[in-house]
Amino acid sequence: MSDLRRNASKRFFRGIARAGMIVAMLGLAACSSTSDDADLATTDIPAEELYNQGLALRNEGRLSEASEKFAELDKYYPYSEYARKSLINVAYVSYTRGKYPEAINAAKRFTTLYPGNPDSAYALYIIGQSYFKQIPDVTRDQQNTQRALAAFGELVQRFPDSEYASDAETKIRATEDQLAGKEMEVGRYYLKRDNYVAAINRFKTVVINYQTTRHIEEALFRLVESYYALGVINEAQTAAAVLGHNYPDSQWYKDAYNLLQTGGYSPESDGGSWISKAFGSISVL
Repeated sequence: MSDLRRNASKRFFRGIARAGMIVAMLGLAACSSTSDDADLATTDIPAEELYNQGLALRNEGRLSEASEKFAELDKYYPYSEYARKSLINVAYVSYTRGKYPEAINAAKRFTTLYPGNPDSAYALYIIGQSYFKQIPDVTRDQQNTQRALAAFGELVQRFPDSEYASDAETKIRATEDQLAGKEMEVGRYYLKRDNYVAAINRFKTVVINYQTTRHIEEALFRLVESYYALGVINEAQTAAAVLGHNYPDSQWYKDAYNLLQTGGYSPESDGGSWISKAFGSISVL
């Protein structure tokens, strides 16, 4: 019985010793963690020096290291003047490296934190360019095209006199042409399958929203084609009349005219048609 007591006592004290060691280890780990956090939260390098180091690395073409240096500055000196400058540099370096999601995130953060800063124009330009570089061919989803258009549109609206506004306007025309092309592609798909109502809706989008794109002539002809197939002759005549008035030398107009002639009709504008109203409110170049 005494042996049992002695063994139990030994096990008890061994358990206490193990518990003490665990507590000590946890305490050391906590101290180490606290120390690491403190090291991460502070630096002895002044903000200006960190920023200049980042610029030097960027100018040397060491873009990955430059990006890390600018991000480091943003962490150590948040909301400082140099953090602001670093953030726009992170966006630029990320864009230059082809890391478009990172460029977009940094530029968006900049416009959120500093909406009135003149560099917000450049941040919006980086956003637009990053999406623009990711535009797929017309057969695929055009979400990036729409986002590029939105960014460039905001840039032109908010900063019309900025040095980036002119190129943004050029990119707006390109994105609109791409979106119109997507509508035409889907419209032709429906037209080939005799789904005329669905086709008309797509061509209508081009006529209303993308009149200054290169797709407008074909869109009007396809409306003639679709309405004629449905037997809605007045709308077919109106589409042909608008096409002939604005593009009299177009082959699309000649094709529309010949199509109407097969039924004994000719182009004739109906002032109450949505087509006439759309062209009456928007000037076609």
